[in-house]
Amino acid sequence: MAKEKTNYCCSECGGVTPKWLGKCPHCNAWNTLIESVVESAAPARNRFASLAKTATVATLGDIEATDLDRTPTGHEELDRVLGGGMVEGGVVLIGGDPGIGKSTLLLQALDSLQRSGRSTLYVTGEESGAQIALRSRRLGLGHSQVKVLAEIQLDKILATLEATKPDIAVIDSIQTVYSEQLTSAPGSVAQVRECAAHLTRCAKASGVGMVLVGHVTKEGALAGPRVLEHMVDTVLYFEGDTHSSFRLVRAIKNRFGAVNEIGVFAMTEKGLKGVSNPSAIFLSQHAEPVPGSCVMVTLEGTRPMLVEIQALVDSGGPSPRRLSVGLDKDRLAMLLAVLHRHAGVACMDQDVFVNAVGGVRISEPAADLAVLLAITSSLRGKPLPKGFLAFGEVGLAGEVRPAPRGQERLKEAAKLGFSVAVVPMANAPKKPIEGLTIHAVGRVEQAMEVVRSL
Repeated sequence: MAKEKTNYCCSECGGVTPKWLGKCPHCNAWNTLIESVVESAAPARNRFASLAKTATVATLGDIEATDLDRTPTGHEELDRVLGGGMVEGGVVLIGGDPGIGKSTLLLQALDSLQRSGRSTLYVTGEESGAQIALRSRRLGLGHSQVKVLAEIQLDKILATLEATKPDIAVIDSIQTVYSEQLTSAPGSVAQVRECAAHLTRCAKASGVGMVLVGHVTKEGALAGPRVLEHMVDTVLYFEGDTHSSFRLVRAIKNRFGAVNEIGVFAMTEKGLKGVSNPSAIFLSQHAEPVPGSCVMVTLEGTRPMLVEIQALVDSGGPSPRRLSVGLDKDRLAMLLAVLHRHAGVACMDQDVFVNAVGGVRISEPAADLAVLLAITSSLRGKPLPKGFLAFGEVGLAGEVRPAPRGQERLKEAAKLGFSVAVVPMANAPKKPIEGLTIHAVGRVEQAMEVVRSL
């Protein structure tokens, strides 16, 4: 690696000393030492070069905007999250809990890319080449031609990228890579920021599509400086319970595609396989309708998905509990107050537990109406009709507000065989949807009356 060294040279005798002194130790002359920088034979890398190439100033109207060429990874669900595939020079950061399947998915994707004629490189800093080969055999990729490099020194990785010029490269993981320009240990804030900057600069300059694997903290956030997520083009999070066979890959940031898009995978003996109908995961298979269950349609990026909301209302003590899993915890107390004030359903002395089936996390308020109907169903011990669904945001005044892209939600529900829907009045379709009876409501009490009449 190129290093810089600072020496001090005497202007009188030409003697060199490694530190500044008032008097030259060679000729005893005063104030003659001048600072000079001695470079090694290899030119030093510029640590502070820009990540992208410098361009001349131009107006937006004069810049030619062209569609980006994308390289499909061979996994439809992963391509969905990426926005259609890998982009030339794009940098993707993917994080998740240990053992959730990050390395498995990326190894499968590299093998598919290599089989389609793309050159690939898998750089591993946490495993040996033999361990990667053993995993590939477990995945049925024993004859894969993916190139593997077990290395953690940044300069050697950059030299290999320059020599092999792969189309797609994976760095597993960024926390293990270190630069000798810094004295801190691998995984430290300075090392992660420095190495990520150099790898990103390399990807932009050479056009290599690069994937950086990142560790996560105990809270589930990506470890390292926040600037790491700002530096890359796409940030993906692996979600799911390691005890479950299903995994979700969610896009938190994507400069080349939709944000909050998700891909659904199932872990099998041969690795991760895409799930074409994820709604089946999040719907419990009840033989008959049961109290406390209501299905809603949520949007994950561009994809409408049906999720079952389950509620359990039970007699509590002097301090009743409010617990929600997969939904906004603070919103549950607000919805219970709205239910009491505007619909006359009191749960003050009841424990209320709400869960989104399948481990999915729903962040949009369109789940409000389904939550209230599930709570009411559990409290009264009366199941909702078979084939019933509801969605809509509930305000503090008791009004039911519309959800975005309601038509797509209803069409997805009809496609999966649902027959009755309670939706906000603004989401009522102008043309009837075949096989689906739609009840449009404007307030919470109206929704309760509709459910009682079914």
